[in-house]
Amino acid sequence: MTNISTVIFDLGNVLIDWNPRHLYRKIFADVAEMERFLAEVCHPEWNERQDAGRSWAEAIAEAIARHPTYEAQIRAYRDRWDEMLGGPIEDTVALLRDLRDCDVRLLALTNWSQDTFPIALERYEFLRWFEGILVSGGVGLIKPDPAIFRLLIERFSVDVPRAIFIDDSPRNVQGAREVGLRSIHFTGAATLRAQLRELGLPV
Repeated sequence: MTNISTVIFDLGNVLIDWNPRHLYRKIFADVAEMERFLAEVCHPEWNERQDAGRSWAEAIAEAIARHPTYEAQIRAYRDRWDEMLGGPIEDTVALLRDLRDCDVRLLALTNWSQDTFPIALERYEFLRWFEGILVSGGVGLIKPDPAIFRLLIERFSVDVPRAIFIDDSPRNVQGAREVGLRSIHFTGAATLRAQLRELGLPV
């Protein structure tokens, strides 16, 4: 018998394959130039600002000011954002389905721009299985800030001792642990399934 009643999922690269390279391989003929662009122009920290609530208009203008020769490629980041989405990560979605079928409460906490999240919501039917999804861009907070975990707990009345949080980022796992949430660093669906079984969940 498990004491886990709530499972909280990260979305990107746990349930959804998101990678800007899905788009930029179509744009850049030179892989090395693509990697430089993603490291120096539209880099992860730049994108995280949108996840934290910065508008895309401000973000695009800021990047173009830094690298005007890449204006077209920078604008594509938002204009063709949907092309960065790959398919669902099927093995994890199957695990999510099993959790739903055994009446575990399902929540999600994602670092995602409020403007682009509706694209994912429309594309992936399994996102409707969640009782609630907290999107960082909509609340102006971002993982691993403990404040976003506290907001999740408060908003959805999470019974913390009976909850588990799953994320592919070690720093986000640490942020969750700082507010008392038991957390699993996601490295693959098979390992996660075994870890949840060890906690007594019938998956």
